Amino acid sequence: MKTVADLVERLQALHLRTAETPLFNPLFQLSLDLSREIESGQLSLDQVEAMVGELECTALKSRADRLRCLVDPAGAEDSLEGLVAQEATFDEFASRWSRPVLHAVFTAHPTFLLSPAQADAVARAASEPEGDSDAVCAVRAERPPITLDSEHRQAMDALGRAQDARDLIVGRLLVRASREWPDRWREFSPMPFRFATWVGYDMDGRTDIKWHTSVAYRLAEKAARLARYATSLAAIDPAHPLLGHLRRAADYSEQRAADFTAELTDPPAVSAAANRLTADHPDKLLSLGPIIGQLEDEAADVDAARAAALRTLAAAMRADGLGMGWIHFRVNASQLHNAIRRRLPNDEEIDLGSRGAIVTLREMLAEAEPLRSNFAALAIESSTAIRQFLAMAQILQHVDADAPIRMLIAECEQPATVLAALYFARLFGIEDKVDVSPLLETESALEHGGRLLDALLAEPAYRDYARRRGRVAIQTGFSDAGRFVGQIPASLAIERLQGRMAAAMASNGLTDVAALVFNTHGESMGRGAHPSNFSDRLEWPLSPWARQRFAEAAIRLEPEASFQGGDGYLLFAKPELALATLTRIASLRPNEAQADAARDPFYGQTDLSLDFYRAIKEHQHQHLESKTYARAITAFGLGMLVETGSRKSRRQSDLAGDRDLSLRQIRAIPHNAVLQQLGYPVNVIAGFGTAAEGVYDEIASLLASSARGRQMVRLVRAANRLASIKTVAAYGELFNSAYWASRTYRGMEQHLAPACTALAEYLTQDDRNGVFRRLASRLRVDALKLHRLLALIPEDDTFAAREQVRREIGVLQSLRLALLQHMFLKAVSIPAFARANDISRTDVIEMVLTLRIDEALAQLRRAYPAQAARADDFDIEEPGDYPDRGTEGFGAIHRDYIDRIDWAHQLNLRIGVAIANLFGAHG
Repeated sequence: MKTVADLVERLQALHLRTAETPLFNPLFQLSLDLSREIESGQLSLDQVEAMVGELECTALKSRADRLRCLVDPAGAEDSLEGLVAQEATFDEFASRWSRPVLHAVFTAHPTFLLSPAQADAVARAASEPEGDSDAVCAVRAERPPITLDSEHRQAMDALGRAQDARDLIVGRLLVRASREWPDRWREFSPMPFRFATWVGYDMDGRTDIKWHTSVAYRLAEKAARLARYATSLAAIDPAHPLLGHLRRAADYSEQRAADFTAELTDPPAVSAAANRLTADHPDKLLSLGPIIGQLEDEAADVDAARAAALRTLAAAMRADGLGMGWIHFRVNASQLHNAIRRRLPNDEEIDLGSRGAIVTLREMLAEAEPLRSNFAALAIESSTAIRQFLAMAQILQHVDADAPIRMLIAECEQPATVLAALYFARLFGIEDKVDVSPLLETESALEHGGRLLDALLAEPAYRDYARRRGRVAIQTGFSDAGRFVGQIPASLAIERLQGRMAAAMASNGLTDVAALVFNTHGESMGRGAHPSNFSDRLEWPLSPWARQRFAEAAIRLEPEASFQGGDGYLLFAKPELALATLTRIASLRPNEAQADAARDPFYGQTDLSLDFYRAIKEHQHQHLESKTYARAITAFGLGMLVETGSRKSRRQSDLAGDRDLSLRQIRAIPHNAVLQQLGYPVNVIAGFGTAAEGVYDEIASLLASSARGRQMVRLVRAANRLASIKTVAAYGELFNSAYWASRTYRGMEQHLAPACTALAEYLTQDDRNGVFRRLASRLRVDALKLHRLLALIPEDDTFAAREQVRREIGVLQSLRLALLQHMFLKAVSIPAFARANDISRTDVIEMVLTLRIDEALAQLRRAYPAQAARADDFDIEEPGDYPDRGTEGFGAIHRDYIDRIDWAHQLNLRIGVAIANLFGAHG
């Protein structure tokens, strides 16, 4: 078996044998066939690498094709023309396009799966009308280290292309308005999209972002945006009088950014950088208001073409301000709690979940007097939360005085937490420019979030603040929710919470302000982004039902969604893709809903739908609480995944700790990615069938008749068509002592007998074989019920072509299983070495079996150092007879063991990337 076609054919033949015995595992049998060929020398790792390369190519082509289908770049121009021409009157036209259809936030979650060259090739193939998907196969996957700087650079690139696409849309809108309504079109101020980012400002879960890092990024973004404004203006008029001002301001901002890029730990260095920034300077531009006014005044007295161009530039300035977009700072609720305790009167101790805390914070807010702050205060502040407020104050005072800043609070479960944030905003004089936004995504927050919003919006101080800001802002997320509640229950809980928000705003008299709902979700089926089409992608986190609740209350909705890391940036990786993405979003109008729209039966038949939701949630909860599930998910740690971000994916633990590694020690995206790699997206599929038990016909009828229900079914079918319980079971067989003991039982592969015996003996005490078997059995029982339910619901053909993808994933999994067997056999065959630094040969074997390969290789290379030089390399006059038997040293051990494990592991990681691409995203 030397080609992918051979493996596909063999796998299909093996699948037929499941008719003989349902316990037969085709994937593991194929991996055994491959393993025997590898260990006998019939199949080289070079040949395995060639097959992996072919499947990598297929996976990248699949990614490009899916991206093209999602946004249809070829049809974007026609779609835009149709959009621009829709409204019949000027008032309708201006009303629709004068407020954002969507706020788009470019986040840097760790989803930079593709190398920069691969991402560019995929985007190029997807953006061309007749995309040359084969071109992605010629790209070498060099993976430079992913740093915060590289993430920020990619975010800025994506923002730049999004801005260009928005300018094109705005220009078309202004041209149509000038033609259709020549007497009124200059009243029109288009604002179809707003953009933002939190890259470099998000402190939740990381300590590597210094205070001056955020200031430097904000100044660099200001310089970049001013330069882009200048370029746009020069294209209109190369001699425009405002050009010099914009360019000098860009240069000044770039110089100040360089001041803060240095490691500012020394007080004199901080003082010098701060004094240069805070000093008055003719090029220190803090507001675009006067420039926007000049451009629009000029547009009033020139021809329509020039006026449209000037007003397009003014619209961009009004949308983005003095930066590439608005910015979001983020802290954890615990960081705020620690900070507010320092300010409590008389050093009193309070429970922030108590009613007494609300009373205390109410009094503190009433008595708070703004304090002046400066960069010295920022440099010496030890509290992360207070430091963020101080940084915001300096940015608003010395970088951009106009653009508001979002303060996101992760794991927010108490209204007192929001009041604490308001207190600090008032204390530092920035309350009128900061939107405090609780992130509600934990199980507790989703369950009690309605009460939190009721209590918060009942506070007079908060209502006054919301009216000054013009909005009530919340953030709902699919990170902890999708992991610990399950994808479908999370989405249903989130929409119920959004409905409660509309009700709370109405009951507290806040219908005169907007509701800004930020949905942080990913690009994959595992983290809040529906895979079937863009309509489902937008509606899954903010459903038509939830939007209708705001429409019924006459509350203006400001929807906001994240475009997450490398996956999300692909949608903006080329100008054609950026335009297609924004055009597609605009056509779907996620900011609108009809108050009198027909009710979806899913929300009417609550006796069925609520029980269905609760049953799925309970099933997911059982997995979460199960030691079997946790042990299986963490059996290989994160050893199947490449690094996809600058933030750490897991906390450190020792070897013994890996056996009891908690799911809470692995972040949400890698957790979802591990599920893909093990072959079964549990947090999407599990429980959907079991929840219908006893009422299959009724649930099937409800789901089939409901738009929301059909959306759920599309999600489950998309995941299920790529899922394989046989794959889950196959990974468990790697730890089956009986397998290794029996592999050479009939005299086959006698050269492996010592290694197989060693593995068999070592694994007699290992629990992972039983763990995977129990998990596979539970998943199989649930899947039987799922198949019974899905058989009653009409099929759509959205994923009809996925069977080929399923086979390709099966082949990739079999190749990986064979490579893991090769690594295991090599690990137990390495000669014993002296124990050093508390690391033994047994520890190294355990590292390999848990795929902590880099650590294992480091220890092996220390135990068996490669020979740095030969005797012949030295020009020594004195003769010598030793060494008399060659000078290979440990070269054979490196060649036969260490290098082979390293090579196999690199192929394992490449297989992981290919599997993720076939699933459609990382995590």
